[in-house]
Formats: sequence, C-alpha cells, structure tokens
Amino acid sequence: MQEFNQSSNSPTANVKVKDSLFRFIFDNEEHKDWCLSLYNAINGTDYDDPSILQFVTLKEVIYMNIKNDLSFILYDKVNFYEHQSTYNPNMPIRFLDYVASFYSGWFSVHEEFNVYSSKLQKLPTPKIICFYNGLKDVPERLELRLSDAFDNPKESDIELTVHMININYGHNREFLEKCGPLNDYSYYVHLVRQGVREGLSLEAATDKAVLELPGESVIKQYLIRNRAEVKKVFLTEYDEERTLAFLKKESLEEGIEIGRERERESASIEHVIKIMEKFNIQVDEAIEILDIPEDIRPAIKTAVEEQLKEKV
Repeated sequence: MQEFNQSSNSPTANVKVKDSLFRFIFDNEEHKDWCLSLYNAINGTDYDDPSILQFVTLKEVIYMNIKNDLSFILYDKVNFYEHQSTYNPNMPIRFLDYVASFYSGWFSVHEEFNVYSSKLQKLPTPKIICFYNGLKDVPERLELRLSDAFDNPKESDIELTVHMININYGHNREFLEKCGPLNDYSYYVHLVRQGVREGLSLEAATDKAVLELPGESVIKQYLIRNRAEVKKVFLTEYDEERTLAFLKKESLEEGIEIGRERERESASIEHVIKIMEKFNIQVDEAIEILDIPEDIRPAIKTAVEEQLKEKV
C-alpha cells in the first residue's frame, strides 16, 4: 500500500465529536476492524489485518466546510462511504465534491505526482457507497448517477456513480449479516425508532435501545462505554421534531392503508354472500367467481362462514 502522508496539509480522520453515529462507529481508530469488516462485506473480500486500512476522512477544518462520513485507503483503492437518514438524489453531486477535495489533497502531499509528466500518473481508484436508513421506501440497492443531473446526460463526458444500499432493519439481510457492526447499527436505529413510536422521547429511546441490543452485539459494549457521546451524536443527527414528524406521517399512512384494506375486505364479504345466495353455491365458488385476490381469500372465507353461522 502506498503510504499517504498524514501531514498537516493532508486529509485526516476527524478526532472531534462526530456528528453521525455511523461515523462514530466506523471512522474509529480504536476499532479499525469494524471498518475493515464493512469493506469486506461490500467487496466480497476477507482481509483480516486492520493496519492495512488508513482513514482519510475529509475534515471541514481543512476543506472549508466540506466533510464526509468516512473515507479510507486500502491498497490501491480510496473508499468514500456516506450515511443518509434522508433520501437525497443529489448524492452524486456531493460525492463529486468529496472526491475532488480528496484528490486535491492527494496532489498537495505527493510531490512526486506530476500531471505534466509524459508518463501516466496513477491514482487510488475511488469506490463510492451510500448507506441509506431513512423512512422513505427505497429499493434494496440503487445506483444514482451524476449524469442524471445534467440537462443532456447522454452528451456528458463525465460520470460518477453512487451505489446506494438500503440498510434499514429487515432489508439486505444477507449483506448486513456479513458485517456485524453494520447489522448492529441497523438494529439499534430500528430499536430507537420503535421506542419513539411507543411514546418515548428520543433521548429515552436511545438509552433503551442500547440496553436492548443482544449480548452478542459487536458494538453494544462500545456504545454503553461511550453512552453520553452516543446520545449526543444521535440526538444531533436525528432531530427530534423531524423524526417524530416522519414517524407520525408513516403511522398515518399505515393507518390509511389498514383502513382501505378493511374496507376492501368488508365489501368482498358482502359480495361473496350475495353471490352464494343468488346462485346457491358454496363460498369457494363465489370467491372464485368474484376473483378475490389470493392474499385475502382465507380471511374472506372465514369471515363469510362466521356471518352465515350467525344468520342460522
């Protein structure tokens, strides 16, 4: 691995209190193995020496308010990882800024690099990932392209692709199981949101969620040991009013859908009974004639039979 000089002019890991729980867990010199596990899960590798990984996360101190969640070099690749709790189709534009800032820093600390040389100058290959765990329903995996932001994308001479992975609890299970810390993080956020839905304050929900992580959780003891900072980071990242607004909207939408489902089932029950009485046929035949959706046929049949028993 080519050494990236950690001088005062180079990108370095942010040692201040981090404003993202994802960054707090994975941009972590104490547990480089967690970041390496994340890299292995994404790339299908099995590296087991954390020392080969070098953090180069962008700091706003150096890059004039440009900062990202996690960047690191591993051999010939520079990896840009970002976490998003709100869906943002402009991530390719943001990553363009991150990538350009990184290479600008790279040039400044590698004096041997000469863009005017007659020989091709080699750069670390960028790999760009966005981990999404917001409340908006998105596919398991999604590719966001910089060219989509152009008026004439087919005429563009540049491209940047962001690979978005949905890490909400219950999604991409096989992938999450390959990285224990990421799986724990996904479950932890799920537990916090569950606590808020049950009426807890966001602060109380964060405390309760840490304790509810299973004993074999990779990150549990680390979160407990750093509980005060974890709480501060999480409360900063997940603004309470914004989170509650999202959860209320989600609950309202779920309630509307449940109401529509019950209305549909109620109408179906009435139609089945009318068809049975009109043609003197059995419940299964009436359901077939009405072409009731397969997913609700058992419930409709049970409800019809119960109503007919009450009439007898």
